[in-house]
Amino acid sequence: MMKPYLALPLIAIIASSLAGCAGAASPLAGGILTNVNYGGMATPAASANKEGKACASSILGIVATGDASVAAAKTAAGITTVASVDHSAFSVLTIYAEWCTIVKGS
Repeated sequence: MMKPYLALPLIAIIASSLAGCAGAASPLAGGILTNVNYGGMATPAASANKEGKACASSILGIVATGDASVAAAKTAAGITTVASVDHSAFSVLTIYAEWCTIVKGS
């Protein structure tokens, strides 16, 4: 028989491992809904006639897929010279989350 003082930490560990959470990195987060765009970086390149977006998503914090890299966003729009890199975060409750990289350039 397990001692009572050992059972509580074990129950807490099991419960926390079963609770799924999906969150997206963001400077602000809402408990119910997050839908935020925020700046990343800018370069001296002035021309930005193309925009590429690359995203990764998570379901319940259990399954995460995608490629939200700058390289993927550049490829999506055929960008060779980067003018700016921004990000967006979207999540609903702790069910679905998406994090995107947005690259502007030429």
